[in-house]
Amino acid sequence: MDKPSYVYMLASAPYGTLYIGSTTDLIKRVWQHREEVVAGFTKTYGVHMLVWFEIHNELISAAAREKNMKKWKRAWKVDFISTHNPQWRDLYEEIIA
Repeated sequence: MDKPSYVYMLASAPYGTLYIGSTTDLIKRVWQHREEVVAGFTKTYGVHMLVWFEIHNELISAAAREKNMKKWKRAWKVDFISTHNPQWRDLYEEIIA
């Protein structure tokens, strides 16, 4: 068994630009997005709010879930977030507490 892994979605604002990723260190990775440590999509479009995540037992399953979710239509992603996080709250503070 690998260490716990995560699939996550970030948003620039409620119903804004979306990003999906996977990682073995959710706190560190979201911090990197928020602080714009690495150049790329999230830095370019200001995508910093953690609006959803799920835990997997293995990185391979998290990566497979990420790949599948990236194929979803935008409307599906918005509906998914709205179902799991209706207020589109930034969950980062909750995961670092």
